[in-house]
Amino acid sequence: MFVILPASLANVSISLSLSVFCCTEMVPSNLGEEMSTEVALPPEWEDDERMNFLFSDFKENRDVSTTDWDSKMDFWTSLILKICRSRGTVCVNLQELNKIFQRKGIMPLGLATVIQCMARCGKIQRESEFAANVDCGWVSWGVGLLLVKPLKWTFSTLLGSSGVTLKELFVVIELVKEKAAELLGVYRSSPVANHSLLSFQELRTLSSHVCADESTLCMALLQLQREKQVTVSLHGGEKIVKFSQPGQNHVSPASDVDLGIYQLQRSERLLEERVEALGLEAEKYKEEARVLLREGKKSQALRCLRSRKRVEKKADHLYAQLENVKGILEKIANSQTDKLVIQAYQAGVSALRLSLKDVTVEGAESLVDQIQELCDTQDEVNQILAGGALNSTDADTDGLEDELRFLLENSSLDEPSTLPEVPSHPLSPVRESGSLCDDLLSALPTQPSLLCSNGMLR
Repeated sequence: MFVILPASLANVSISLSLSVFCCTEMVPSNLGEEMSTEVALPPEWEDDERMNFLFSDFKENRDVSTTDWDSKMDFWTSLILKICRSRGTVCVNLQELNKIFQRKGIMPLGLATVIQCMARCGKIQRESEFAANVDCGWVSWGVGLLLVKPLKWTFSTLLGSSGVTLKELFVVIELVKEKAAELLGVYRSSPVANHSLLSFQELRTLSSHVCADESTLCMALLQLQREKQVTVSLHGGEKIVKFSQPGQNHVSPASDVDLGIYQLQRSERLLEERVEALGLEAEKYKEEARVLLREGKKSQALRCLRSRKRVEKKADHLYAQLENVKGILEKIANSQTDKLVIQAYQAGVSALRLSLKDVTVEGAESLVDQIQELCDTQDEVNQILAGGALNSTDADTDGLEDELRFLLENSSLDEPSTLPEVPSHPLSPVRESGSLCDDLLSALPTQPSLLCSNGMLR
């Protein structure tokens, strides 16, 4: 019973997989020719001897020739990454690679081994396995292949099938991470970055220059959902994507408030488009009335003007509704700001309460009294020390003042003697040098005799 049930389900899964694949396959028939002209192939591509070695199959045992085996593996691995990056895609399969690397009518024989080795190293991963690793929600919004291939992969694993089929898709992990980062950057730098919710089609249009097809977009979204930067949900048959906002570590699920804001923003866009269309229609009626009036068709011109008035009245009505929607959105935005302010206040109150947990008014008053007592004690000690120093210097100060007074009273004694009067008689004529010296010497006073302490002349 256990064997029959999986086999039947596996057959159903395989048939569904084939039917869905036929509907969603996007590989052109001339893909190999296109890629050969788009991708710059390595220089050794023209070396027949080198390419004969690279196109040959791998040895079953790597230990036979480790250097050759690793050289061939590194060549094909780097070339596969280069081609996928140049195409702007994150998925690849063996059938595409055989067409891309076809040379002189010969296809490489070891690409299946390359894919298996890359899968074991974690460089690539089966599309179904990559999608199944996402926590939740991928079945409801993934592309058609993702709805059935996980079952097929599961049963093939249980049955022991480990080979690589031609059309089995593999996700290049390095490239899908790069594509996810690009997608997130495109959203945050776009005019709709303030919209937390976007429809899948809006995002598809926004990221058309980043994601080459819908499958690439889905893989990038799966990676972002794995990184907790995106959540995708299905509401009313429409796939809605919610991005994390700057400053958030992870995105939260779409709430009723988010859905309400999304509906209002969608209504706003529709009303703006409708008002703009009515404005163009009114202008068209005005031009037609002008032309008819020039042709002398007054009655038809009047009908055009009446139609113009009717369109303008309708446009005014829609414009009033648009203003109401904008007012509601503005109030919601203000309420979100108020909510953030209240949360900040609550956080501040909680922090202040924790900081004052062990502080009381009585304790603060006691602490202030203790500080005041210590300050008073310190002032008293300073006064005592300062007073003792002053008293010790009173005597010295008095002595210095007496000496200063004595110097002032006897300052007249130290003044220089008055100069002699200027002679009024004429000076004597100049004498000889010898007589002049004698006169000067005779005019000098006699040298006083000084007594030493022992009474002797000195």
